Amino acid sequence: MNTKIEGNSRQGRGMGRGRGRNGDGCCGFGGSLGQGMDREGAAQGYISAKMPGRSAHRQQHVADMRAQIAASPRTPLTTEEQEGLLLMREEEKIARDVYIQLYERWGIRPFGNISGSEQAHMDAVLALLEHFGLPDPARGLGVGQFRNPELQRLHDTLMEQGLRSPEEAVRVGLLIEELDIDDLRKAAERTNRETIRNVYGELERGSRNHLRAFYRWKTRLGVSYQPRHLTPEIFVATALSPHEACILPA
Repeated sequence: MNTKIEGNSRQGRGMGRGRGRNGDGCCGFGGSLGQGMDREGAAQGYISAKMPGRSAHRQQHVADMRAQIAASPRTPLTTEEQEGLLLMREEEKIARDVYIQLYERWGIRPFGNISGSEQAHMDAVLALLEHFGLPDPARGLGVGQFRNPELQRLHDTLMEQGLRSPEEAVRVGLLIEELDIDDLRKAAERTNRETIRNVYGELERGSRNHLRAFYRWKTRLGVSYQPRHLTPEIFVATALSPHEACILPA
């Protein structure tokens, strides 16, 4: 996993909360993290309380995915399939946790909107873990806490950069989304199970929408960015393509 991040940002301040275009990828919020963010349930409650309409839509979307997962065979997974699910559960948590914290710092709207979408991504992967009898690596962990040491280091590095300026925060958002797209594609290539591939495909569609939202802010702020996980051609083509609706396969 390549975690090198681009530096040399323009300094900027005063990003108003609630400004900019909607950055929700799977279909916002504001306030203080406070002391109630030390557990997973508190993070979920924080997101759903700030945007109840969006939360209801996401919950229905996750419920639909759960129903499809529950109807699929529960035969044992390969080691690669297990590793892919465990990685994506914590990788989606990195996105959610970083976005919650960067929205608190800068108030750039996509961070608020997309954190709720990342929660839905986490819930979808959790449904797969439960269906196949795998442990949840995020169980009992607070915002910014990870069991995988490499992912903990990645989170900390991303936070260190994202807190420097709004421009660096936008770079972090772009990096997280291209990393998610790349890792989801790799994980999908390592399984032939339709149910798992469908969930990965749904998450990737969301990540492409997130990338588009952050790219708009890249343009707005005049931020330079060199993709690390996607080719420049794929990165730009994805960023400039239309928003995709999240539709589960029939």
